[in-house]
Amino acid sequence: MILRALSGLPKIQFMNNSNTTDQRIAKMSFATVYPLYLAKVEKKGRTKEELHQVITWLTGFDDDKLQELIRENINFEIFFQNASLNPNAHLITGIICGYRVEEIEDTLTRQVRYLDKLVDELAKGRKMEKILRS
Repeated sequence: MILRALSGLPKIQFMNNSNTTDQRIAKMSFATVYPLYLAKVEKKGRTKEELHQVITWLTGFDDDKLQELIRENINFEIFFQNASLNPNAHLITGIICGYRVEEIEDTLTRQVRYLDKLVDELAKGRKMEKILRS
């Protein structure tokens, strides 16, 4: 926040030019973030199965593979290197964490924000057909 204010740049431009942010996201552990996703959706009355459905749609990982990746404590960089991103992932648009997803330049950061956006939509009660862009 302070750096953005000092730079005078809009938030989205700052993120697109921030290698530090991109590197921090790449090295973040999926196993650390997963329980936060689960808590967020369950707090709003959604289920673990629905969360897994959303993650599977985006990445192609089944439940067994997800559990393996969590056990191995892999980071987001490895997580998305091993994923088969859904061909309709580009249809995920909008603002998440203050950033317009479709304008994020770094591929990995955009993929992580796709996942954040899907989890957010699930927690907000959006219908599964809409979340999965069907």
